[in-house]
Amino acid sequence: MGSRRKARECALQMLFAADVAEMPATDVVRSYWAELGEPDLDESARAFATRLASQTLLNLELLDERIRSRAEHWRISRMAVVDRNILRLAVYEFLYEPTPRTVAINEALEIARRFSTYEATQFINGILDAIKRDLDEQQPQQNVRPEAEDSESETTPAGDDE
Repeated sequence: MGSRRKARECALQMLFAADVAEMPATDVVRSYWAELGEPDLDESARAFATRLASQTLLNLELLDERIRSRAEHWRISRMAVVDRNILRLAVYEFLYEPTPRTVAINEALEIARRFSTYEATQFINGILDAIKRDLDEQQPQQNVRPEAEDSESETTPAGDDE
């Protein structure tokens, strides 16, 4: 598993803790790394995980509004804690990280397969795909290159487009 996926999983765990314990971002991040954090995670992946978690928490209202716009007949509070935080994490990446949106969706689905249910994976995919289409119409991503350790790029050598 790539270090960026592991970082996303760490970020998800921090978001879950913040959601359940209703703790401020700084407390969640500090306690996560002190008590649960991955000791083998390199410094750049650790920084990525911390940024994902803390910035997602800082932008919850905006992220939840994006999710709400495409989660018809679903209140955010009624979604499973893991599922809503996977959605928040992916939508944060859509809006604020240089990660290609398709990669962010694939990463979210892989994490959902590990931490949630089959049905949740379909639910998450549907919402993220709709939000991606909205964003692609409003602000297409340009000149975004896949990250070295995300999704298919882990197994495809650079320059080999299939």
